[in-house]
Amino acid sequence: MTDAARLVRIPALKTVADFRRHVETLGLDLPCDDSILRGDTSPLARPIDNLEINGKRIGNRCAVHPMEGWDGTPGGGVTESVLRRWRHFGESGAKLIFGGEAMAVRPDGRANPNQLMIAPSTQADLASLLHTARRAHREKHGTDADLVIGFQLTHSGRFCKPRDKFKLEPRVAYRHPLLDAKFQVTSDAQVWTDLELGDLVEAYVSAAMIAHRVGADFVDIKHCHSYLLHEFLSAHTRPGPYGGSFENRTRLLREIVAGIRASGNPIALAVRLSAFDFVPFRPDSNLSSPGKPGPGVPEDFSGCFPYIYAFGVNPKNPLEYDLTEPARFLELCSSLGINLVNLTAGSPYYNPHIQRPAAYPPSDGYQPPEDPLIGVVRQIQAVRWLKAQAPRNLVLVGTAYTYLQDYLPHVAQAVLANGWVDSIGVGRMILSYPEIFTDCLRTGALASKKICRTFSDCTSAPRNGLISGCYPLDKYYSDRAENETLRRLKRGERNRTSSPTEGRLD
Repeated sequence: MTDAARLVRIPALKTVADFRRHVETLGLDLPCDDSILRGDTSPLARPIDNLEINGKRIGNRCAVHPMEGWDGTPGGGVTESVLRRWRHFGESGAKLIFGGEAMAVRPDGRANPNQLMIAPSTQADLASLLHTARRAHREKHGTDADLVIGFQLTHSGRFCKPRDKFKLEPRVAYRHPLLDAKFQVTSDAQVWTDLELGDLVEAYVSAAMIAHRVGADFVDIKHCHSYLLHEFLSAHTRPGPYGGSFENRTRLLREIVAGIRASGNPIALAVRLSAFDFVPFRPDSNLSSPGKPGPGVPEDFSGCFPYIYAFGVNPKNPLEYDLTEPARFLELCSSLGINLVNLTAGSPYYNPHIQRPAAYPPSDGYQPPEDPLIGVVRQIQAVRWLKAQAPRNLVLVGTAYTYLQDYLPHVAQAVLANGWVDSIGVGRMILSYPEIFTDCLRTGALASKKICRTFSDCTSAPRNGLISGCYPLDKYYSDRAENETLRRLKRGERNRTSSPTEGRLD
């Protein structure tokens, strides 16, 4: 683990040579081109030829990850700030909008009281999101004939807060020895019964039909970041048909897919998958001070061997991944007709440095326990390995590129050229710099002042009950009253103790 105070931050690396030397100093395998390639010379500009979705070929290798703003209506509908975010998705130039943002398939599955819901009552609002993104894309880029947009379907499971931003109402796949206390799981009554899961499957089937009806190109059946369906992938200790064996732990996915197809719905299917997880982390109390958490350290897992409480983890050492089952999961996806998978890792709720490497922690987080580049490369190399094992018809989207900042395009185009991944996805970078892909391909240069520096305000805000956005770099948010509230909170002037689970950027 690295002393967070001595991290070499990306803005201090003034040239590609400086960046490469830093990567070499860390002992990492990360390709990086000398310059940003423009137009058709860039691997980012090449269409994805081996996949057709809703009659469309994805027009380039740039993707936008799902992102929430905690800014929908209490009824799960759309507000102006939601529309603005989707307008930026369309303007970005990315030809794949992977899910847009998580949409709860049931009211009890919302991660916050302002999360979007996919339901008959929100159908018109969801159609407006698609219309907004596509129109913005046409106006900026001429055509949307090669733009593919999906909706991400979710139930938040352990992290549900459907009625109060500060009150957890968790429903879980199984009892977890380390996470239950942290997320207020105190009773077996909070574990889903087999009978209840039948109703959940129907909710996903109904949501997929609404997505098709309003014109989405695909639905993402979300299996990441320890939300409910992802948690079922590690339900080794659960008895019955939904736990234990790999076949049982993936039964929900198979039943959802079968239900969608039995309903006559032809919509394309995708999955966002956390390919691996680690144990929960917490700030090192010995190195923490008031207002400044110490570096992250693992929770004590000494009493949890073999560690079978996470997916894609070495049960003998849960600080290492084991991609055997994730590779098997990709084979299952292919067999089910799911040919588009977005790979991520970890959870923003209890090991964010694994999930979204950053130089600065969210308000209730911990200082980086390692150079964030290590976390970036961990994900890139995991995707590289999985890509080599995956069925040839599977298109994989990679994650964790935002921390690369000025050198994001240099690495992205090199990784694509090497065949390590099929598409490069970014999330929070789009909040500060929606034109990043366009600038790369048209001018070969980035606007340095717009680059996300991973200050984590977009996560700190919702963790304190505020809407999410790029407060440091986007005037739309910096001019809001919430910005001053966030500044006070970051200075430690809290009037209310926020929950350690409120808010994430996935």
